Amino acid sequence: MKVTISPYNTSEYLRDEEDIAGYLEAIMEEDPALFPVALGDIARALGMAEIARKTGLSREALYRFLLEKDGSHCSTACKMLSAYGVNHITFGSSAPSDNAEAVAV
Repeated sequence: MKVTISPYNTSEYLRDEEDIAGYLEAIMEEDPALFPVALGDIARALGMAEIARKTGLSREALYRFLLEKDGSHCSTACKMLSAYGVNHITFGSSAPSDNAEAVAV
C-alpha cells in the first residue's frame, strides 16, 4: 500500500487574531520551546513585510531573529507580538488564580 504525505504549512491555517491567539496558547501549553517557530509561522501567515512595517524592523532583522536559537531577542519578540495584536500573555493556568502571571507586551 502506497502512502502519500502532503506538505503541511501551519501558516495557511492562521487566518485571524483568534486563530493566532489559540495557536500561541497551544504552543505555550504544549512546548514553549517551539515559541520561536510559532512566531515564524504567524509572520508567514500575516506577511513578513507587514510585520516589518508594524514593528519598525527590517525584514532581514526579523528573519535573523527567527533563526536565533538562544532567545536573547526578547524586545524583538515583544514587538512582533504587539504587531500580531497580542497585548498581554498569561503564563500558568488560563483560569484566574494565584499561580497565573500576566505579562504586558
